[in-house]
Amino acid sequence: MPMETLKETASQTAGPFFHIGMMPAAAGISGRNKQPGNTLVSAQTQGQRIRVEGYIYDGAHAALRDAQIEIWQANAHGKYNHPCDTQDKPLDPTFKGFGRAVTDFKTGAWWFDTIKPGTVASCHPRLMAPHLNVMVFARGINIGLHTRIYFEDEPAGNAADPVMNLIEPAERQSTLIARRADRDNQVTYRFDIHLQGEGETVFFDI
Repeated sequence: MPMETLKETASQTAGPFFHIGMMPAAAGISGRNKQPGNTLVSAQTQGQRIRVEGYIYDGAHAALRDAQIEIWQANAHGKYNHPCDTQDKPLDPTFKGFGRAVTDFKTGAWWFDTIKPGTVASCHPRLMAPHLNVMVFARGINIGLHTRIYFEDEPAGNAADPVMNLIEPAERQSTLIARRADRDNQVTYRFDIHLQGEGETVFFDI
């Protein structure tokens, strides 16, 4: 008797339902406390307060209104709150370094209130410039996309950063630079993420 040939299971992209499991408050589900949010600082957190904000655009330059973005960063001294970071630098017990936000369902805007990270040691002789590690989830994406946010007012550090120098052609480095604007007595950095098309953001295979 011939064996039955099984059909391939249909593939599934990420979303749009990850809000229910990862950010239930954004989906209107209550009862879960201690959800990661987009405010990473408290009154006691050390370092310069900054806001990082922007939009996530698809290949048609339409803002995604149901995407999710996460950041993971070092503290103001350049140390991650993780056992694998063995740098001889102080930890800030009030700063975990992880944040999660969803894009606004009406406008597509996202933002984080955090602190500007310090320089971080790498496996290379050079230090890594201040940066935020970013992961993006959205419908149509099979896996999360990894990228980084660097700061335009750190030109020397950015030029020497070992990860930045892996990007070719060098003109593509500009897709990882957040632009500074001081607004309402707050240091704000604008960073838009382009998933495809002209000006596509550099993503890393991690």
